[in-house]
Amino acid sequence: MFSFPENYEQGWTLGNEIKKDGIGLHTGNKCKVLIKPTELPGFHFSLSEEPNKLFTIDISQVRKTPLCTTLDLDGKIISTVEHLLAALIGVGVTHAQIEITGSEIPLLDGSAIGWIEEIERTGLINASTSPKPRPELTSSIVIHEGESVIIATPSKNLKLIGLIDFPYKAIGEQMFSIDMCPKNFVKEIAPARTFGFLDQLDELKKAGLIKGGGLENALVCNGDSWVNPPLRFANEPVRHKLLDLIGDLAFVGLPRAQIIVYKGSHSLHTEFAASLQKVLT
Repeated sequence: MFSFPENYEQGWTLGNEIKKDGIGLHTGNKCKVLIKPTELPGFHFSLSEEPNKLFTIDISQVRKTPLCTTLDLDGKIISTVEHLLAALIGVGVTHAQIEITGSEIPLLDGSAIGWIEEIERTGLINASTSPKPRPELTSSIVIHEGESVIIATPSKNLKLIGLIDFPYKAIGEQMFSIDMCPKNFVKEIAPARTFGFLDQLDELKKAGLIKGGGLENALVCNGDSWVNPPLRFANEPVRHKLLDLIGDLAFVGLPRAQIIVYKGSHSLHTEFAASLQKVLT
């Protein structure tokens, strides 16, 4: 029976290719990915029209887009990469090539569990090349953005503490902490789905967003209740916020740190990742 790595100390790649298609959250278009094993350390994107032209992911490629993480690969825009990247780095994958057809990563059910199931089928093998070094903090990092804040302090292992506070009774104040390892990620974070608010749907659709969103791939909050229960966890929203953070950390690697994030967002994560990048250089 396949088991995930115990920690994030070794290099791992896929045992075989993964093919997956689906609908993009924001475009509403069909898209697909082919994830390949590789001996190149890190995560590398390619486009189906030029599969051998690789773009090693870097925080400088990230463009600010509402509600997702978007990359600019030499003028080609690729959206909603965070759940797939979270699945890969969360289970310990350090080497992977991701070939994309379309302009978005399939949303699947709004969580990372669909990717995890595919990784379980292919299994992982030790990479023959060393993984990229993980950021190791020697002093604290604090990033502010309005009411949102990330505080990271040096630590031997990675611990994440997420806090959110919404004016909707169904969500309210939530907190979740996790000692990160592949097993804990798969059990406690990967199944948590993205969520939205019924009173914001029309505005988002007018802005050209969430064209592929629906009750099958996102939790929808209607103030005091959920339109499509049941939740997978009582505090599923804050867990999903940590899923997004983990995906955005894939651009620099999982740091050795204790990280507290209050009201996280992709732009806050990106600024934090840029600070971690400086630790590596």
